[in-house]
Amino acid sequence: MVQLDAIQKRLIEEIADLHSVPEGAYNFRANGQLAGRSSTANIEIVSKADGSGIDIHVKPGTKNESVHIPVVLSQSGLKETVYNDFYIGEDADVVIVAGCGIDNCGSQDSEHDGVHRFFVGKNAKIKYVEKHYGSGDGRGQRILNPVTEVYQEEGSSVEMEMEQIKGVDSTERTTLAELKAGARLVVKERLMTHGSQNAVSSYQVNLNGADSTADVVSRSVARDESHQTFNARITGNAPCSGHTECDSIIMDQGKILAIPSLEANNVDAMLVHEAAIGKIAGDQLVKLMTLGLTELQAEEQIINGFLR
Repeated sequence: MVQLDAIQKRLIEEIADLHSVPEGAYNFRANGQLAGRSSTANIEIVSKADGSGIDIHVKPGTKNESVHIPVVLSQSGLKETVYNDFYIGEDADVVIVAGCGIDNCGSQDSEHDGVHRFFVGKNAKIKYVEKHYGSGDGRGQRILNPVTEVYQEEGSSVEMEMEQIKGVDSTERTTLAELKAGARLVVKERLMTHGSQNAVSSYQVNLNGADSTADVVSRSVARDESHQTFNARITGNAPCSGHTECDSIIMDQGKILAIPSLEANNVDAMLVHEAAIGKIAGDQLVKLMTLGLTELQAEEQIINGFLR
């Protein structure tokens, strides 16, 4: 087991808001190696037999517990793919905090590809928080390609918060969700790109059971010459309700492509999509500047409020 250095500790603070070892279950990964692990009576974390990731087992009925599984990379040129499976027992209610931070001060690209699969039992509830962050002054890129698969049993609830605000040069986020009767999914994505960064977010949500619901919302800002693509597809295969929305601010020479789409395969599937892309309104800037802010400070205030 490796010891976290100062850079790695800073990265963990950025992506998981951890300033010390957390209470409850956790698994720290640094430069491809285990850097700390703890299970509880109700949450067990075990390594996969082939060493490619971990399995997290949450016992039925577990309440008010959390799991932290941050990953940090500070070695230039390191590329890894990790597979993590979550088995959430019936009637459980837990918080899972993941995320990846990359500090690259070298000339080679550093890349982390994480594949997370969630098997959510009947009437279970989880909140999943995933934050991506990049830093370092090297020429090598910081690349993150997360894949998330969610399989929800009857009456289960999943809330996902996805955030990427700084430092990631390239990302392709792919999310698949399958919902049974009465299941509920809420996704809140927050994204900002700058420089020449590229970000692609793809969501496929299948509402397979009666009274299943999904709400997939993305808020993003594209600055400088960065490029973003948001592609969200909700398929209604039963009496259900689904909503997807992309709300974006475009600045400088940024480019944004929004592709919300719906497919109804049942007469009682109620599906809605929205997309809006625009620049910061001039009257908002003027109002804040009359309060003493510079134009740059006013822009930052508007962006920060927009991405909350």
